[in-house]
Amino acid sequence: MVIAIFFIGHWASSVFFQTFFLHRYGAHRMFTMSKRAERVFYFLTYLTQGASFLNPKGYAVLHRMHHAFSDTPKDPHSPRNHSNAFSMMWSTKKKYHDLAHEIVQPEPRFDGGFPQWRTLDRIGQNWAMRVLWGALYTLFYLKFATHLWMFALLPIHYVMGPVHGAIVNWCGHRYGYKNFDNGDDAKNTLVFDFLTMGELFQNNHHKYGMSPNFAARWFEIDPTWIAIRVFAWMKIIDLGEKPQLMRWSPPALATDP
Repeated sequence: MVIAIFFIGHWASSVFFQTFFLHRYGAHRMFTMSKRAERVFYFLTYLTQGASFLNPKGYAVLHRMHHAFSDTPKDPHSPRNHSNAFSMMWSTKKKYHDLAHEIVQPEPRFDGGFPQWRTLDRIGQNWAMRVLWGALYTLFYLKFATHLWMFALLPIHYVMGPVHGAIVNWCGHRYGYKNFDNGDDAKNTLVFDFLTMGELFQNNHHKYGMSPNFAARWFEIDPTWIAIRVFAWMKIIDLGEKPQLMRWSPPALATDP
């Protein structure tokens, strides 16, 4: 029971901060928050992702490229360009690494507008710290695992962030249904996306890329949108005027014709 609670808790918290902070705030700026709140959510993102912490810059640039080139040869993580999910994950990992470590500079239209905390980024991307996080997960399992099969879950903790990304980018562009014809393969995989906190409403998100609510039809439920509304009510974040459903194409990040 302890292992199940730990695994589910780590999964849910990690994917929540990935979609809330890295995706909807960092990559798209669907809402605003104070610098203090930004630092709190930045730290919580690191704390929950641990060994697989994703740098907001690397995530944001890669995600903006994905929108601009969705399911074309230039898409950094489209299933169209890979024979299997593992191949896609490895290719994405290499592209992310070069962007996050500033080995490769992005096109200007994909750069800027994301949160940065260089000290925490250095800590989070340090391999010694990643190994330390992995050791802590392992010690927890050694202490509380009651059956040998439970250790099959342990490696997922090491790469939790990339696993979430692989599920969203592979399944969200291969399986499910479409509400809109966006000219790409994006689909809605689940009608109540409890698995990735709304990220699997890919078809809706690619249609209305600046909407903080990834659900579009009455029967679709986006758990992160509920949390966003609560944060806004508590005045932790500011949604501004009532969010409008619109295509994601701010001038600095406009897509190629």
